[in-house]
Amino acid sequence: MKKINYYLTFLVLIFVFSCKPDDFLGNGDDDDGGNGGMDPNAQEALAEADFVLQLLHYADIDGNEEIALDVADEFSALVNGFKNDPDWGSQSLMVSSGDIIIPGPRFFAAEQSAVRGVTGSNEPGHADIAIANALGVAAIAVGNHELDAGPGEFADAIQAEAGGGAEFSGSAFPFLSVNIDFSADDDFNVGNDGDDVSTMGTQVAKYATTMVNGERIGLVGASTPTLPSITTTGSLVISGEGGNAVLAATIQPAVDALKHAGVNKIILLAHMQQIAVEKDLATLLDGVDIIVSGGSNTRMGDNTDTLFEGDDAFDETYPFVTSDAGDKPVLVVNVDGDFKYLGRLVVGFDAHGNIDLDTLDEYLNGSYASNSAVVAEVGGTSIEGVTSVQNALSAVIEQQFSNVVGFSDVYLDGRRSQVRTQETNLGNLTADANLWYANLLSDEPVQISLKNGGGIRTEIGSAVLPAGSTNPADVVFTAPENISEGNLKAVLRFDNGLVRLTVTAEELKDILEHAVSATEAGATPGQFPQVGGMSFTFSTSGTPRTAPGNGTRISELTVGDDVVVSGGAIQGDASRTFNLVTLNFLAGGGDSYPFPDLSNPNRINFYEGLGFGEETDFPDGNLENDPGGNNTFSYTGGEQDALAEFLLMMHPSNNPYNEMETPISEDTRIVQQ
Repeated sequence: MKKINYYLTFLVLIFVFSCKPDDFLGNGDDDDGGNGGMDPNAQEALAEADFVLQLLHYADIDGNEEIALDVADEFSALVNGFKNDPDWGSQSLMVSSGDIIIPGPRFFAAEQSAVRGVTGSNEPGHADIAIANALGVAAIAVGNHELDAGPGEFADAIQAEAGGGAEFSGSAFPFLSVNIDFSADDDFNVGNDGDDVSTMGTQVAKYATTMVNGERIGLVGASTPTLPSITTTGSLVISGEGGNAVLAATIQPAVDALKHAGVNKIILLAHMQQIAVEKDLATLLDGVDIIVSGGSNTRMGDNTDTLFEGDDAFDETYPFVTSDAGDKPVLVVNVDGDFKYLGRLVVGFDAHGNIDLDTLDEYLNGSYASNSAVVAEVGGTSIEGVTSVQNALSAVIEQQFSNVVGFSDVYLDGRRSQVRTQETNLGNLTADANLWYANLLSDEPVQISLKNGGGIRTEIGSAVLPAGSTNPADVVFTAPENISEGNLKAVLRFDNGLVRLTVTAEELKDILEHAVSATEAGATPGQFPQVGGMSFTFSTSGTPRTAPGNGTRISELTVGDDVVVSGGAIQGDASRTFNLVTLNFLAGGGDSYPFPDLSNPNRINFYEGLGFGEETDFPDGNLENDPGGNNTFSYTGGEQDALAEFLLMMHPSNNPYNEMETPISEDTRIVQQ
């Protein structure tokens, strides 16, 4: 499935202008006997440091499935190159801040015999664990996507498997989170906090330790306290909600325990979704030296780093430097996801375990792009344990991409930065498909459709920055050749079931107030809506909803020709009703959506069996009205099924989808003032 589509000109320009000059490894072996592009002062400080750590890190393999599989081998070659660096290879530590497991093509491809033959397991998620094992990961923070299929599936993904011809070791490392209490779920193997990671394979814990070149390093995990509203937590108890100060107070005891045990170099693996949270935690905690953030896909780097093809700029400098509550240096690092970049931090410590900022060198530290030019400079070779799983997964998934269900003449925008902040054409397409499908299966007309932008995981098509440009306005958007089963599994990877609810005009306004309540500059909330059958206008200057009925952001709302809200006030009978199709995840309270109580008598299921986020059975719709064109990869009433059936019926090759993506100022369904 490898698609080598780097343009020669692009590579030459990147190599000349953007690569870390002369010597990626900074090992002083260039022809003139110098030290490549290293700062001589930093080199001297590193030489004099009491201890030097080479931290390698990644996270968020949860966006573009195709990219992640295409570059996993280059990514592993970067890891291999740095771990074999003659200066700092022996002082390497590989970690992740979470979201390496997510329901979707990779997750479910693990069930196929081609993948089982490589991993020794057909348990969903084990392919991702096998890759992490091969990379030599020491510990991973629990991200929200690890729990998307439920705690039980996450526990199974960590555990070993034996019998029935399967033989899999499970994770060779622990998953860490100080603010998740795993004790109420017997599926998990709960380890002893503070143990060495070498003894904690298949375990979960709050914190752990590891030896790096004779030095004991502390590793603490922390997860976003919003887990209960953005994923499936089951009986797991999540703490730390109530603001960053509360979260810091939840984390600090683990840090103190490590310090009390004599550990003076501590790394926090934090999966907070927004890097602003990790930056604030850095100033509130006492004794944490480095925070590896996760969930925000913040692309940190500078002009000594190479951008991955299609990326237009780095979001901010690597690393972010600040001071902790004790006025000691602390560093925050992050890289973009999908194996596009490996983060590398070479940092020196003094005899007291404090970071020496003089040891930081921009030519050593930053984001290393997973492409052939950078790999060649690093001098690494692909790790066989990664490439064997990559090839097996690719073979299975490539077959899915050959199963065409529809066509589009336009790029379909599913980028996180877009679907969580504004109306997009892909959001419209899937919302419209759900509405069309619901009207086939419903015994009453369904007027409106609503889903969360966070459930749309990637785009269909490509967005590429032309060679030599660093201007985002120059990005070229290309329509897909077709739309396939593979696209749908990647975009709608949760495959939530559809459900019909009856809501009043008053409830509908309140639901939409919640949908836009977290929208603000720089935020990408998963609850942001994508809608069909209605249009509305909102402003972030209004009061965000925090309780039923108190939001004032929605100023206009129309359903068909029915003006429901005007000037911020409900028009006509506030108790008049509309039938709405949504996802059972949201209907069950996911993303904290305030849908009517589960006892609502007008709640109708359109999916077969127990769906995601659903705990109670409700009357089924007319499931026999499923058109049946797609009966191979999704179940009746799943959102993948709805979109596949819609495309097969409405957008064959002679009638491709053609609603182009528009700038936010030209959006008509979701108008922002």
